[in-house]
Amino acid sequence: MEKAFSALIFFYHFLWTGLIALSVPAMAFAGKKRISERLAVVLPPPRPKQGSVWIHALSVGEVFSAIPLVDAIRARYPEKSIVFTVTTRKGMSIAIKELQGRVDTLLTMPLDLWYCARRMVNYLRPGVFILVETDIWPGLIEYLRKKGIKSILVNGRISPRTFSAYKRFSFFARMMFQPLSSCLMQSDLDTDRLLKVGVDPAKVHTVGNIKFDRDWPPMNEEEHGEWLDKLKLNRGDLLWVAGSIHRGEDELILSVYLKLKSYFPSLRLILAPRRVEESPEILKQAKAMGLRAVLRTEPGEERYDVLVVDTLGELARIYGLGKVSFVGGSLVPFGGHNLLEPAQLGVPVIFGPYTHNFVFMSESMTERGAGWRVRNAGELYEAVFTLLKNDEVRHRMCLSAKEFVSENRGAISRVISYVDAALKGTQKPRGSA
Repeated sequence: MEKAFSALIFFYHFLWTGLIALSVPAMAFAGKKRISERLAVVLPPPRPKQGSVWIHALSVGEVFSAIPLVDAIRARYPEKSIVFTVTTRKGMSIAIKELQGRVDTLLTMPLDLWYCARRMVNYLRPGVFILVETDIWPGLIEYLRKKGIKSILVNGRISPRTFSAYKRFSFFARMMFQPLSSCLMQSDLDTDRLLKVGVDPAKVHTVGNIKFDRDWPPMNEEEHGEWLDKLKLNRGDLLWVAGSIHRGEDELILSVYLKLKSYFPSLRLILAPRRVEESPEILKQAKAMGLRAVLRTEPGEERYDVLVVDTLGELARIYGLGKVSFVGGSLVPFGGHNLLEPAQLGVPVIFGPYTHNFVFMSESMTERGAGWRVRNAGELYEAVFTLLKNDEVRHRMCLSAKEFVSENRGAISRVISYVDAALKGTQKPRGSA
């Protein structure tokens, strides 16, 4: 197994080296700064302390997931440097906004090339590497293992599509997870999927979802009023917030809103696309339907029907303005997005049938009445209509949503026990399964 894995890693690095060599002409279009970051050419001072805690997040969603983990690690190890790396530009913009001052070093993760891995590890000298949710880097993790540095997968989840791919190429999947010291999964379903691929059971554990442990301050009257002023809304407006919307959902939601507006004249729709670059097209579509629509960055002074959010990092608080919410990526076969952002603020949550990225969360919320699953535009209309019309139903869902979030906290403390064990060089924390 060891020889096969070494050969596989060698071939992996050989492919990367060839790919980089072939991509040199195209790199000129990426910009010098981006190229230097992705190739770890320049690593900025000051150098982190030896034994730093290195946390990596792929993009926006993983950055938000990592916030409670960063806070817990800062509280647990105040003497250690915290290094945070991000792959995408959007993820980095959110990391700068949310984590500046909470971590010691913010860097773009370079490519998983042997040269880059050595540069990063020798510069950072980490005591442990923590990978949040996805974006596994076999070359880097194997180099860390050879250096005696443990790597931990935190908040791991395996979607049906990923599981299918892992089963088809189970040998490569096992090889990919082999250098990790611990795989800390969100649910028993995720754990079971990893075990069925053949990953060592001794390193796979269900610890829960760290998203539940984020400190979400409630929205008080003062903040509520400030947001209404920012968005040029009136105190008496009814608000429906539809977030993380994918193409194919936008037209459907606008059509449902248009129908609802005949019954609720004061109803306003705040629509936040998952990809902000799609905002102008959604704006154009809303106007073509006869709706008064504006962008968040250009609200103007005139009263509008639809506000299209073309900013990053604001949706989590904007949800708190809504009488009802819808979380996208779920009426199209994407797999859904984080349902906790509206739920933790006590806003009733509606979502579609495609929630395989959040199976435990969506099923549990549905069972206890904290969320409402719909299958199509007709059911979406009925759900929003009912919640806007019936204060008692809406209030029950608000309470259930808050209770659901509260009852599922605690994953962070379990994760920290594995980080402790990794830094101390032990196999696993006492009392772990």
